[in-house]
Amino acid sequence: MNPIRRHEMIMEVMLNQKDVTVNELSDKLQVTGKTIREDLSKLEEQGLLVRVHGGAVLAQSDQFGILPSKAPLDKYSEEKTEIALSALRHINQDDIIALDGGSTTLEIARRLDNMSLTVITNDVYIISELVLKDNIRLVVPGGYRVRNMLAGQEAVTYVKSLNIQKAFLSATAVNIEQGLSIYTGDFIEYKQALVSTAHKVYAVVDHHKFGNTALRTFASLQEVDVLLTDKGLALETAELFRSAGVTIECGHNPLTHSSN
Repeated sequence: MNPIRRHEMIMEVMLNQKDVTVNELSDKLQVTGKTIREDLSKLEEQGLLVRVHGGAVLAQSDQFGILPSKAPLDKYSEEKTEIALSALRHINQDDIIALDGGSTTLEIARRLDNMSLTVITNDVYIISELVLKDNIRLVVPGGYRVRNMLAGQEAVTYVKSLNIQKAFLSATAVNIEQGLSIYTGDFIEYKQALVSTAHKVYAVVDHHKFGNTALRTFASLQEVDVLLTDKGLALETAELFRSAGVTIECGHNPLTHSSN
């Protein structure tokens, strides 16, 4: 098994259990304890988990686009609300938009008015939220379910056939060099399909995710039109991203950079 796939499987276990022992992982992945300890060290370096005696615990369970199967997490709810309100300013009646899976995009769905709008989403929580708003045309791609999201080639192919005006994407981490990244490969192609298909791409990420890097990049910053975040983003960090040519809106105070 290649290391990247092994790391993904470790993170899958971590998301379910929040903590795990070296022995558990060694048995599950059929590799030595030494290999698991090396894997855990590499994942800890990326801020995804914290090593403890005999195993590891999940570092930031609320940071992932994938949500637990029981219920969405409420950590950083104020920041997510702030970002959702910013996103709503970019959504107009009769728009065709895509809402990627995640807790911040779920907050956008919760706050959408019941208006004439087409929404494409692969998140079952968002689907449940929007199915009650009968003026919104809900479009759901095919695929298989991975916790709260639909994935697979069927979903990717379907999304590529659509005319999406605006896509709102979640990410585990945002970094100037690595762009937008997540920890599992299951959703890479789907997110990339949204990026390549949408006329305008918005990344919805709270300030805690800036400067971090997850296992797999799905979009460079140059592929993102606007980064929507909250007022907690440090001014120096915002300036770094602005100097890299990125447009950022921090809550109700837009910070923008134009290359013109």
